[in-house]
Amino acid sequence: MGVYVVTGGSGGIGGCTVRALQAQGHEVINVDLKGGDISENLASPEGRGAIIRQLHERCPDGIDGLCCVAGVSGDGSNLKLIVSLNYFGAVRLAEGVYDLLKKKHGSCVMISSYSICGGAARQDVVHMLLSAKDDRDEQDILSLCDRFDGSNLSVGNSYYTATKYALALWVRRVSASWAANGVRINSVAPGNVATPMTATMSPQARGALEALPIPINYQTGGLMAPEDIANSVAFLVSPQAHGVNGVILFTDGGTDALLNPDKVY
Repeated sequence: MGVYVVTGGSGGIGGCTVRALQAQGHEVINVDLKGGDISENLASPEGRGAIIRQLHERCPDGIDGLCCVAGVSGDGSNLKLIVSLNYFGAVRLAEGVYDLLKKKHGSCVMISSYSICGGAARQDVVHMLLSAKDDRDEQDILSLCDRFDGSNLSVGNSYYTATKYALALWVRRVSASWAANGVRINSVAPGNVATPMTATMSPQARGALEALPIPINYQTGGLMAPEDIANSVAFLVSPQAHGVNGVILFTDGGTDALLNPDKVY
């Protein structure tokens, strides 16, 4: 059995991913701000550094998989937190434990979002995120967030979608070189999921969420279950998905196919 790291594993999709991997007999290390096996702030460079150091101490022989699930929505959230956690938290952690993944020819899964297909992402933010090289660049981007109203739903969603769009592009761009060194990397793009994060959304945001149809739930209604997403993550990070690399797997119940039926790539 293997050793897997899951961020945001104390609840929601992350918690379901932890349970799915544990059910397969794996050792799972939960990295979360509260209640984790490693409890540090993934949204800060200092917290990420502490997480990376602790993982190297705990797993000197390497890890079999990394599932970057932790994130926040765009509903009235702090724009800086959206950027620092959703994008930099995932990318910098993956880069920091890349050597541990190489030791065991492991794999990595990132959480994107089906919303990246809707055209709402701010492409200037996407470009800045992908161009950021170090902590100083991250701080420069975060300082720009002060110019915008994060409590505005459209602004928050545009930043949220930008982080998920940039993350999907980053996965695609590094996938070939990572795989050449024995490490697969993919992304899951969830649809609208019933989680503690969506449960606390404003009525306005919740209404917009529920307005988008989910074909597999036509008969029952409601959002997708977090287990649906966790099962996709657990598959992609497993050796059974050995032939899958650089893929953005839409686990949205068919929403993207419904809205974009003529798009195949």
